[in-house]
Amino acid sequence: MRENQFQSKLKKKLEARFPGCTIMKNDANYRQGFPDLAIHHNGKTAFLECKASAHATHQPNQDYWVEKLKDDGFYANFIFPENEKEVLSDLERSFEGCQKR
Repeated sequence: MRENQFQSKLKKKLEARFPGCTIMKNDANYRQGFPDLAIHHNGKTAFLECKASAHATHQPNQDYWVEKLKDDGFYANFIFPENEKEVLSDLERSFEGCQKR
């Protein structure tokens, strides 16, 4: 499966799992290496960098941005078909306890 196909299916799964969430596709040309998706849900934001597989190459700065966003208190992670269930469970836990505004 290509990365764009995986990302498209993932967005549908995110919308089903987190009703009312807002998913933003980030522009790779604006800030090189910044995660592909920002997910806003009940007052919290998370970032996901989509990969076609666990063995896909990381582009320059992708690891930097994921770690920086984590250090800043956001949920941020790489997601690919092999770790999708685990990452979505982690994301759900990070969104737990969020209060709607």
